[in-house]
Amino acid sequence: MFRTVKNAWRVADIRKKMLYTLFIIIVFRIGSAITVPFLDIGVIGSWMQDTAGSTGILEYLNLLSGGALSKATIFSLSVQPFINASIIIQLLTFALPPLERLSNEGEEGRKTLNKITAVLSVALGILMSVGYYFMLRNTVHAVKYTSGWQGWFAAVVIVVCFVAGSSLIIWLGNRINEKGVGNGVSMILLAGIISRGPETIGILWTNLWNEPAKYFYIVIGVAVLFVAMIAFIVLMNEAERRIPIQYAARVVGRKQYGGQSTHIPIKIAMSGVMPIIFAMSFMQLPATLELFVQPKLNAEGLPASGWDSFYAGFLRVFSPQHWVYVVLYMILIVAFNFFYVSMQYNPVEIANNLRQNNGGIPGIRPGKPTSDFIQRVISKITLVGAVFLGIIAVLPIVFSIVFPELGSISMGGTSILIVVSVVLETIRTLNSQLMMRHHKGFLG
Repeated sequence: MFRTVKNAWRVADIRKKMLYTLFIIIVFRIGSAITVPFLDIGVIGSWMQDTAGSTGILEYLNLLSGGALSKATIFSLSVQPFINASIIIQLLTFALPPLERLSNEGEEGRKTLNKITAVLSVALGILMSVGYYFMLRNTVHAVKYTSGWQGWFAAVVIVVCFVAGSSLIIWLGNRINEKGVGNGVSMILLAGIISRGPETIGILWTNLWNEPAKYFYIVIGVAVLFVAMIAFIVLMNEAERRIPIQYAARVVGRKQYGGQSTHIPIKIAMSGVMPIIFAMSFMQLPATLELFVQPKLNAEGLPASGWDSFYAGFLRVFSPQHWVYVVLYMILIVAFNFFYVSMQYNPVEIANNLRQNNGGIPGIRPGKPTSDFIQRVISKITLVGAVFLGIIAVLPIVFSIVFPELGSISMGGTSILIVVSVVLETIRTLNSQLMMRHHKGFLG
Protein backbone atom coordinates (compact mmCIF):
# COMPACT_ATOMS: atom_id res chain seq x y z
CA MET A 1 0.00 0.00 0.00
CA PHE A 2 2.74 2.46 0.99
CA ARG A 3 4.72 1.55 -2.12
CA THR A 4 1.68 2.34 -4.26
CA VAL A 5 1.23 5.73 -2.58
CA LYS A 6 4.95 6.46 -2.99
CA ASN A 7 4.93 5.56 -6.68
CA ALA A 8 1.74 7.56 -7.25
CA TRP A 9 3.30 10.62 -5.59
CA ARG A 10 6.12 10.55 -8.13
CA VAL A 11 3.68 11.00 -11.04
CA ALA A 12 2.87 14.71 -11.46
CA ASP A 13 -0.76 14.26 -12.56
CA ILE A 14 -1.61 11.84 -9.77
CA ARG A 15 0.22 14.01 -7.21
CA LYS A 16 -1.98 16.97 -8.17
CA LYS A 17 -5.09 14.82 -7.69
CA MET A 18 -3.86 13.64 -4.29
CA LEU A 19 -3.11 17.21 -3.17
CA TYR A 20 -6.53 18.36 -4.42
CA THR A 21 -8.22 15.59 -2.45
CA LEU A 22 -6.24 16.57 0.65
CA PHE A 23 -7.30 20.20 0.17
CA ILE A 24 -10.98 19.22 -0.02
CA ILE A 25 -10.62 17.15 3.16
CA ILE A 26 -9.03 20.13 4.95
CA VAL A 27 -11.95 22.32 3.85
CA PHE A 28 -14.33 19.67 5.21
CA ARG A 29 -12.57 19.57 8.56
CA ILE A 30 -12.60 23.39 8.78
CA GLY A 31 -16.34 23.38 8.10
CA SER A 32 -16.77 20.73 10.81
CA ALA A 33 -15.49 23.28 13.32
CA ILE A 34 -17.81 26.18 12.31
CA THR A 35 -20.78 26.15 14.68
CA VAL A 36 -24.34 27.10 13.79
CA PRO A 37 -25.54 30.40 15.35
CA PHE A 38 -28.32 30.66 17.96
CA LEU A 39 -27.43 27.29 19.53
CA ASP A 40 -25.95 26.55 22.97
CA ILE A 41 -23.03 24.29 22.02
CA GLY A 42 -22.24 23.34 25.63
CA VAL A 43 -25.77 22.07 26.26
CA ILE A 44 -25.75 20.04 23.01
CA GLY A 45 -22.36 18.50 23.81
CA SER A 46 -23.44 17.46 27.32
CA TRP A 47 -26.73 16.06 26.05
CA MET A 48 -25.00 14.08 23.28
CA GLN A 49 -22.50 12.66 25.77
CA ASP A 50 -25.31 11.48 28.06
CA THR A 51 -27.70 10.30 25.35
CA ALA A 52 -25.71 9.04 22.34
CA GLY A 53 -24.58 5.87 24.08
CA SER A 54 -28.17 4.78 24.80
CA THR A 55 -29.72 6.07 21.57
CA GLY A 56 -27.96 4.40 18.64
CA ILE A 57 -29.25 6.84 16.02
CA LEU A 58 -27.30 9.70 17.57
CA GLU A 59 -24.08 7.71 17.75
CA TYR A 60 -24.63 6.58 14.16
CA LEU A 61 -25.21 10.12 12.87
CA ASN A 62 -22.30 11.39 14.94
CA LEU A 63 -20.11 8.69 13.40
CA LEU A 64 -21.00 9.69 9.84
CA SER A 65 -20.46 13.37 10.62
CA GLY A 66 -17.06 12.83 12.23
CA GLY A 67 -18.29 14.26 15.55
CA ALA A 68 -19.79 17.38 13.94
CA LEU A 69 -23.28 16.50 15.19
CA SER A 70 -22.25 16.69 18.84
CA LYS A 71 -20.72 20.12 18.17
CA ALA A 72 -23.71 21.45 16.18
CA THR A 73 -21.57 22.62 13.25
CA ILE A 74 -22.75 23.43 9.73
CA PHE A 75 -21.70 19.91 8.66
CA SER A 76 -23.79 18.19 11.35
CA LEU A 77 -25.87 16.23 8.82
CA SER A 78 -22.74 15.26 6.87
CA VAL A 79 -23.47 12.87 3.98
CA GLN A 80 -26.46 11.22 5.67
CA PRO A 81 -29.10 12.87 3.39
CA PHE A 82 -27.12 11.78 0.33
CA ILE A 83 -26.72 8.21 1.65
CA ASN A 84 -30.44 7.97 2.39
CA ALA A 85 -31.28 9.37 -1.05
CA SER A 86 -28.91 6.89 -2.73
CA ILE A 87 -30.49 3.98 -0.84
CA ILE A 88 -34.00 5.11 -1.83
CA ILE A 89 -33.04 5.54 -5.50
CA GLN A 90 -31.37 2.11 -5.58
CA LEU A 91 -34.47 0.48 -4.13
CA LEU A 92 -36.75 2.35 -6.53
CA THR A 93 -34.48 1.45 -9.46
CA PHE A 94 -35.04 -2.18 -8.60
CA ALA A 95 -38.83 -1.66 -8.29
CA LEU A 96 -39.80 1.01 -10.88
CA PRO A 97 -39.33 0.25 -14.63
CA PRO A 98 -38.64 3.91 -15.65
CA LEU A 99 -35.71 4.16 -13.24
CA GLU A 100 -34.53 0.70 -14.24
CA ARG A 101 -34.44 1.82 -17.89
CA LEU A 102 -32.40 4.88 -16.90
CA SER A 103 -29.86 2.67 -15.10
CA ASN A 104 -29.45 0.63 -18.32
CA GLU A 105 -28.90 3.65 -20.59
CA GLY A 106 -25.21 3.98 -19.85
CA GLU A 107 -23.51 7.23 -18.93
CA GLU A 108 -26.46 9.51 -19.77
CA GLY A 109 -28.84 7.41 -17.70
CA ARG A 110 -26.45 7.48 -14.73
CA LYS A 111 -26.18 11.28 -14.99
CA THR A 112 -29.98 11.56 -14.85
CA LEU A 113 -30.12 9.24 -11.83
CA ASN A 114 -27.41 11.30 -10.15
CA LYS A 115 -29.46 14.46 -10.67
CA ILE A 116 -32.54 12.78 -9.20
CA THR A 117 -30.45 11.60 -6.24
CA ALA A 118 -29.11 15.12 -5.70
CA VAL A 119 -32.60 16.66 -5.68
CA LEU A 120 -33.86 13.98 -3.30
CA SER A 121 -30.86 14.46 -1.00
CA VAL A 122 -31.64 18.20 -0.73
CA ALA A 123 -35.28 17.40 0.09
CA LEU A 124 -34.19 14.88 2.75
CA GLY A 125 -31.67 17.41 4.06
CA ILE A 126 -34.46 19.95 4.58
CA LEU A 127 -36.61 17.34 6.32
CA MET A 128 -33.76 16.19 8.59
CA SER A 129 -32.76 19.79 9.36
CA VAL A 130 -36.28 20.69 10.44
CA GLY A 131 -36.52 17.56 12.58
CA TYR A 132 -33.10 18.22 14.15
CA TYR A 133 -34.13 21.81 14.91
CA PHE A 134 -37.29 20.74 16.73
CA MET A 135 -35.31 18.14 18.65
CA LEU A 136 -32.80 20.76 19.75
CA ARG A 137 -35.59 23.16 20.71
CA ASN A 138 -38.08 20.85 22.44
CA THR A 139 -35.92 18.02 23.80
CA VAL A 140 -32.45 19.48 24.34
CA HIS A 141 -33.57 23.11 24.97
CA ALA A 142 -30.42 24.33 23.22
CA VAL A 143 -32.03 26.99 20.97
CA LYS A 144 -31.46 30.47 22.41
CA TYR A 145 -34.55 32.10 20.87
CA THR A 146 -37.83 30.18 20.63
CA SER A 147 -40.56 32.84 20.48
CA GLY A 148 -41.47 36.01 18.57
CA TRP A 149 -39.72 37.18 15.44
CA GLN A 150 -36.36 36.26 16.98
CA GLY A 151 -37.51 32.65 17.32
CA TRP A 152 -38.64 32.52 13.68
CA PHE A 153 -35.42 34.12 12.49
CA ALA A 154 -33.29 31.72 14.55
CA ALA A 155 -35.26 28.73 13.21
CA VAL A 156 -34.73 29.79 9.58
CA VAL A 157 -31.02 30.44 10.10
CA ILE A 158 -30.44 27.11 11.87
CA VAL A 159 -32.30 25.06 9.24
CA VAL A 160 -30.63 26.91 6.34
CA CYS A 161 -27.18 26.34 7.88
CA PHE A 162 -27.78 22.60 8.24
CA VAL A 163 -29.15 22.26 4.68
CA ALA A 164 -26.39 24.41 3.19
CA GLY A 165 -23.72 22.41 5.03
CA SER A 166 -25.12 19.11 3.78
CA SER A 167 -25.32 20.41 0.20
CA LEU A 168 -21.78 21.80 0.42
CA ILE A 169 -20.45 18.40 1.49
CA ILE A 170 -22.04 16.74 -1.54
CA TRP A 171 -20.52 19.46 -3.76
CA LEU A 172 -17.09 18.85 -2.20
CA GLY A 173 -17.50 15.13 -2.80
CA ASN A 174 -18.33 15.74 -6.45
CA ARG A 175 -15.20 17.87 -6.80
CA ILE A 176 -13.13 14.93 -5.54
CA ASN A 177 -14.85 12.68 -8.09
CA GLU A 178 -13.93 15.07 -10.91
CA LYS A 179 -10.45 16.26 -9.94
CA GLY A 180 -9.28 14.12 -7.04
CA VAL A 181 -8.57 10.51 -6.14
CA GLY A 182 -11.21 8.00 -5.05
CA ASN A 183 -14.92 8.34 -4.41
CA GLY A 184 -15.69 11.79 -2.99
CA VAL A 185 -18.38 10.86 -0.47
CA SER A 186 -16.34 7.87 0.72
CA MET A 187 -13.25 10.03 1.21
CA ILE A 188 -15.23 12.53 3.29
CA LEU A 189 -16.65 9.68 5.38
CA LEU A 190 -13.11 8.36 5.82
CA ALA A 191 -11.84 11.75 7.00
CA GLY A 192 -14.69 12.15 9.49
CA ILE A 193 -14.26 8.68 11.00
CA ILE A 194 -10.48 8.98 11.31
CA SER A 195 -10.89 12.35 13.04
CA ARG A 196 -12.75 10.59 15.86
CA GLY A 197 -9.89 8.17 16.46
CA PRO A 198 -8.07 10.39 18.99
CA GLU A 199 -11.32 10.80 20.97
CA THR A 200 -11.74 7.02 21.31
CA ILE A 201 -8.09 6.59 22.25
CA GLY A 202 -8.50 9.37 24.82
CA ILE A 203 -11.45 7.58 26.45
CA LEU A 204 -9.46 4.36 26.72
CA TRP A 205 -6.43 6.20 28.08
CA THR A 206 -8.53 8.08 30.68
CA ASN A 207 -10.10 4.85 31.92
CA LEU A 208 -6.69 3.17 32.03
CA TRP A 209 -5.18 6.10 33.93
CA ASN A 210 -8.01 6.23 36.50
CA GLU A 211 -8.32 2.46 37.07
CA PRO A 212 -5.17 0.75 35.72
CA ALA A 213 -5.83 -2.56 37.47
CA LYS A 214 -9.24 -2.91 35.84
CA TYR A 215 -8.60 -1.51 32.37
CA PHE A 216 -5.07 -2.72 31.62
CA TYR A 217 -6.18 -6.02 30.09
CA ILE A 218 -9.35 -4.44 28.65
CA VAL A 219 -7.32 -1.88 26.69
CA ILE A 220 -5.00 -4.62 25.45
CA GLY A 221 -8.03 -6.67 24.44
CA VAL A 222 -9.56 -3.72 22.56
CA ALA A 223 -6.28 -3.11 20.70
CA VAL A 224 -5.94 -6.79 19.76
CA LEU A 225 -9.61 -6.92 18.73
CA PHE A 226 -9.32 -3.91 16.44
CA VAL A 227 -6.11 -5.19 14.81
CA ALA A 228 -7.72 -8.61 14.29
CA MET A 229 -10.82 -6.97 12.80
CA ILE A 230 -8.71 -4.96 10.36
CA ALA A 231 -6.85 -8.09 9.25
CA PHE A 232 -10.15 -10.00 8.96
CA ILE A 233 -11.75 -7.21 6.91
CA VAL A 234 -8.76 -7.00 4.54
CA LEU A 235 -8.80 -10.79 4.11
CA MET A 236 -12.52 -10.94 3.37
CA ASN A 237 -12.42 -7.89 1.08
CA GLU A 238 -9.75 -9.49 -1.06
CA ALA A 239 -11.24 -13.02 -0.99
CA GLU A 240 -13.19 -14.15 -4.03
CA ARG A 241 -14.67 -17.28 -5.61
CA ARG A 242 -13.57 -17.79 -9.21
CA ILE A 243 -15.95 -19.64 -11.51
CA PRO A 244 -13.88 -21.13 -14.41
CA ILE A 245 -15.02 -20.23 -17.92
CA GLN A 246 -13.91 -21.95 -21.13
CA TYR A 247 -14.57 -20.33 -24.52
CA ALA A 248 -14.93 -22.61 -27.55
CA ALA A 249 -12.39 -22.23 -30.34
CA ARG A 250 -13.61 -20.94 -33.72
CA VAL A 251 -11.75 -21.25 -37.03
CA VAL A 252 -12.28 -18.36 -39.44
CA GLY A 253 -10.25 -18.86 -42.60
CA ARG A 254 -6.73 -19.73 -41.48
CA LYS A 255 -7.05 -18.13 -38.06
CA GLN A 256 -8.39 -19.58 -34.85
CA TYR A 257 -10.33 -17.38 -32.45
CA GLY A 258 -11.28 -18.07 -28.84
CA GLY A 259 -10.37 -21.23 -27.01
CA GLN A 260 -8.98 -19.37 -24.01
CA SER A 261 -9.77 -20.05 -20.38
CA THR A 262 -10.78 -17.35 -17.90
CA HIS A 263 -12.97 -17.01 -14.83
CA ILE A 264 -15.80 -14.97 -13.31
CA PRO A 265 -14.61 -13.44 -10.00
CA ILE A 266 -17.29 -13.25 -7.30
CA LYS A 267 -16.10 -11.36 -4.23
CA ILE A 268 -17.20 -12.55 -0.82
CA ALA A 269 -17.74 -8.99 0.45
CA MET A 270 -19.30 -7.79 -2.80
CA SER A 271 -21.88 -5.57 -1.03
CA GLY A 272 -19.37 -3.61 1.03
CA VAL A 273 -20.85 -1.67 3.93
CA MET A 274 -24.25 -1.04 2.30
CA PRO A 275 -26.14 -3.91 4.06
CA ILE A 276 -24.95 -2.56 7.42
CA ILE A 277 -26.17 0.94 6.54
CA PHE A 278 -29.50 -0.49 5.35
CA ALA A 279 -29.95 -2.54 8.53
CA MET A 280 -28.85 0.30 10.79
CA SER A 281 -31.30 2.69 9.15
CA PHE A 282 -34.19 0.32 9.88
CA MET A 283 -33.05 -0.49 13.42
CA GLN A 284 -32.77 3.20 14.30
CA LEU A 285 -36.39 4.02 13.40
CA PRO A 286 -37.66 3.43 16.98
CA ALA A 287 -34.77 5.48 18.39
CA THR A 288 -35.58 8.27 15.94
CA LEU A 289 -39.22 8.16 17.04
CA GLU A 290 -38.10 8.46 20.67
CA LEU A 291 -36.33 11.74 19.90
CA PHE A 292 -39.69 13.31 19.02
CA VAL A 293 -42.23 11.30 21.06
CA GLN A 294 -41.13 10.20 24.52
CA PRO A 295 -43.22 8.07 26.95
CA LYS A 296 -44.94 10.09 29.67
CA LEU A 297 -43.73 9.44 33.21
CA ASN A 298 -45.44 10.06 36.55
CA ALA A 299 -43.93 11.71 39.60
CA GLU A 300 -42.13 8.49 40.55
CA GLY A 301 -40.45 8.24 37.16
CA LEU A 302 -42.60 5.29 36.00
CA PRO A 303 -44.79 5.12 32.85
CA ALA A 304 -47.96 7.12 33.39
CA SER A 305 -50.29 4.64 31.62
CA GLY A 306 -50.45 1.20 30.07
CA TRP A 307 -49.69 2.61 26.63
CA ASP A 308 -46.67 4.50 27.98
CA SER A 309 -45.46 1.31 29.67
CA PHE A 310 -45.76 -0.62 26.39
CA TYR A 311 -44.07 2.18 24.45
CA ALA A 312 -41.20 2.38 26.95
CA GLY A 313 -40.70 -1.39 26.77
CA PHE A 314 -40.73 -1.25 22.97
CA LEU A 315 -38.04 1.43 22.97
CA ARG A 316 -35.99 -0.52 25.51
CA VAL A 317 -36.03 -3.63 23.31
CA PHE A 318 -34.78 -1.60 20.34
CA SER A 319 -31.93 0.03 22.28
CA PRO A 320 -28.41 -1.13 21.28
CA GLN A 321 -27.87 -2.55 24.78
CA HIS A 322 -30.66 -5.14 24.42
CA TRP A 323 -29.99 -8.66 23.09
CA VAL A 324 -33.10 -8.51 20.85
CA TYR A 325 -31.57 -5.50 19.06
CA VAL A 326 -28.36 -7.45 18.42
CA VAL A 327 -30.20 -10.50 17.05
CA LEU A 328 -32.51 -8.47 14.79
CA TYR A 329 -29.56 -6.38 13.61
CA MET A 330 -27.69 -9.53 12.60
CA ILE A 331 -30.75 -10.96 10.79
CA LEU A 332 -31.33 -7.70 8.89
CA ILE A 333 -27.68 -7.52 7.80
CA VAL A 334 -27.93 -11.04 6.35
CA ALA A 335 -31.27 -10.28 4.65
CA PHE A 336 -30.12 -6.98 3.13
CA ASN A 337 -26.88 -8.58 1.99
CA PHE A 338 -28.88 -11.13 -0.07
CA PHE A 339 -31.14 -8.34 -1.35
CA TYR A 340 -28.24 -6.11 -2.38
CA VAL A 341 -26.43 -8.97 -4.14
CA SER A 342 -29.61 -9.88 -6.03
CA MET A 343 -29.62 -6.32 -7.40
CA GLN A 344 -26.04 -6.65 -8.62
CA TYR A 345 -25.98 -10.16 -10.07
CA ASN A 346 -28.44 -11.74 -12.51
CA PRO A 347 -27.46 -15.42 -13.06
CA VAL A 348 -29.82 -15.79 -16.03
CA GLU A 349 -28.26 -12.80 -17.80
CA ILE A 350 -24.73 -14.07 -17.07
CA ALA A 351 -25.62 -17.50 -18.46
CA ASN A 352 -27.15 -15.98 -21.62
CA ASN A 353 -24.08 -13.82 -22.21
CA LEU A 354 -21.82 -16.85 -21.87
CA ARG A 355 -23.87 -18.85 -24.38
CA GLN A 356 -23.93 -15.98 -26.88
CA ASN A 357 -20.14 -15.73 -26.71
CA ASN A 358 -19.58 -19.50 -27.06
CA GLY A 359 -18.47 -19.75 -23.47
CA GLY A 360 -19.43 -22.11 -20.70
CA ILE A 361 -18.54 -23.56 -17.34
CA PRO A 362 -16.65 -26.88 -17.65
CA GLY A 363 -18.94 -29.77 -16.72
CA ILE A 364 -22.09 -27.59 -16.73
CA ARG A 365 -24.51 -27.50 -19.67
CA PRO A 366 -25.39 -24.08 -21.15
CA GLY A 367 -28.69 -22.35 -20.37
CA LYS A 368 -30.66 -23.07 -17.22
CA PRO A 369 -28.12 -25.49 -15.66
CA THR A 370 -25.47 -22.76 -15.93
CA SER A 371 -27.72 -20.10 -14.35
CA ASP A 372 -28.69 -22.53 -11.56
CA PHE A 373 -25.03 -23.31 -10.88
CA ILE A 374 -24.12 -19.62 -10.75
CA GLN A 375 -27.11 -18.95 -8.47
CA ARG A 376 -25.98 -21.68 -6.05
CA VAL A 377 -22.44 -20.32 -5.96
CA ILE A 378 -23.64 -16.75 -5.41
CA SER A 379 -26.00 -17.87 -2.62
CA LYS A 380 -23.20 -19.66 -0.77
CA ILE A 381 -20.78 -16.76 -1.20
CA THR A 382 -23.47 -14.27 -0.15
CA LEU A 383 -24.16 -16.22 3.05
CA VAL A 384 -20.46 -16.21 3.94
CA GLY A 385 -20.21 -12.48 3.22
CA ALA A 386 -23.38 -11.75 5.21
CA VAL A 387 -22.08 -13.62 8.26
CA PHE A 388 -18.79 -11.74 7.90
CA LEU A 389 -20.55 -8.37 7.85
CA GLY A 390 -22.74 -9.37 10.78
CA ILE A 391 -19.75 -10.35 12.92
CA ILE A 392 -17.94 -7.11 12.12
CA ALA A 393 -21.01 -4.99 12.98
CA VAL A 394 -22.23 -6.92 16.05
CA LEU A 395 -18.97 -7.76 17.83
CA PRO A 396 -18.20 -4.20 19.07
CA ILE A 397 -21.85 -3.82 20.21
CA VAL A 398 -21.56 -7.01 22.26
CA PHE A 399 -18.28 -5.72 23.67
CA SER A 400 -19.93 -2.44 24.70
CA ILE A 401 -22.77 -4.38 26.39
CA VAL A 402 -20.24 -6.35 28.44
CA PHE A 403 -18.33 -3.15 29.26
CA PRO A 404 -20.92 -0.29 29.34
CA GLU A 405 -18.29 2.32 30.14
CA LEU A 406 -16.80 1.69 26.68
CA GLY A 407 -20.09 2.28 24.85
CA SER A 408 -18.43 4.75 22.48
CA ILE A 409 -16.84 1.87 20.53
CA SER A 410 -20.22 0.25 19.77
CA MET A 411 -19.97 1.60 16.19
CA GLY A 412 -16.31 0.55 15.91
CA GLY A 413 -16.93 -2.38 13.59
CA THR A 414 -18.86 -0.29 11.09
CA SER A 415 -16.30 2.51 11.19
CA ILE A 416 -13.38 0.10 10.69
CA LEU A 417 -15.17 -1.56 7.79
CA ILE A 418 -15.79 1.81 6.13
CA VAL A 419 -12.19 2.95 6.65
CA VAL A 420 -10.61 -0.28 5.38
CA SER A 421 -12.99 -0.53 2.41
CA VAL A 422 -12.34 3.07 1.34
CA VAL A 423 -8.58 2.70 1.73
CA LEU A 424 -8.51 -0.51 -0.32
CA GLU A 425 -10.69 1.04 -3.03
CA THR A 426 -8.47 4.14 -3.16
CA ILE A 427 -5.35 1.98 -3.49
CA ARG A 428 -7.01 0.10 -6.37
CA THR A 429 -7.76 3.43 -8.04
CA LEU A 430 -4.14 4.54 -7.68
CA ASN A 431 -2.94 1.19 -9.03
CA SER A 432 -5.16 1.47 -12.10
CA GLN A 433 -3.95 5.01 -12.79
CA LEU A 434 -0.32 3.91 -12.39
CA MET A 435 -0.89 0.99 -14.72
CA MET A 436 -2.36 3.28 -17.39
CA ARG A 437 0.79 5.38 -17.23
CA HIS A 438 3.11 2.31 -17.31
CA HIS A 439 4.90 3.54 -14.24
CA LYS A 440 8.44 2.13 -14.01
CA GLY A 441 8.89 -0.09 -11.00
CA PHE A 442 5.16 -0.43 -10.39
CA LEU A 443 5.32 -4.25 -10.29
CA GLY A 444 8.71 -4.31 -8.66
